[in-house]
Amino acid sequence: MVRQRQCGGNCPTVHRRFLLKATLSGLRAWTLQRLTALWMLVYCVFVLARLILNRPRSFLEWRAWAGSPSVLFATALFFVALSVHMWVGLRDVIMDYVHSLALRIGLLSLLGIGVAATVLWGFWILVGTQGSTGS
Repeated sequence: MVRQRQCGGNCPTVHRRFLLKATLSGLRAWTLQRLTALWMLVYCVFVLARLILNRPRSFLEWRAWAGSPSVLFATALFFVALSVHMWVGLRDVIMDYVHSLALRIGLLSLLGIGVAATVLWGFWILVGTQGSTGS
């Protein structure tokens, strides 16, 4: 919005489209996409290595490991990274291939709701692991 004020609100249509897309495009979006993918890869390798090398003998042992603060924090970061990765990737696809502004805004709104729902769902799962005993 700050950039729109620079042209006094009388920006040409092409310039407005550029401003809408320029907030998170190019190198920033690419970097964010790569960083979130890297975190998700590290997390998945960590979880798989832990389960292969030191398999929990019971559900309660697994629950204790999964409920430890460091694993909960890493899992919460995984859900945040997944959501950011999903938003950036699908937003770029919508911005590139949906040319109708009304349809683009509608799809981006639905995508935003879906991403927010994914984050809430992930945190609901994490909070749920704290409250139940498993018996």
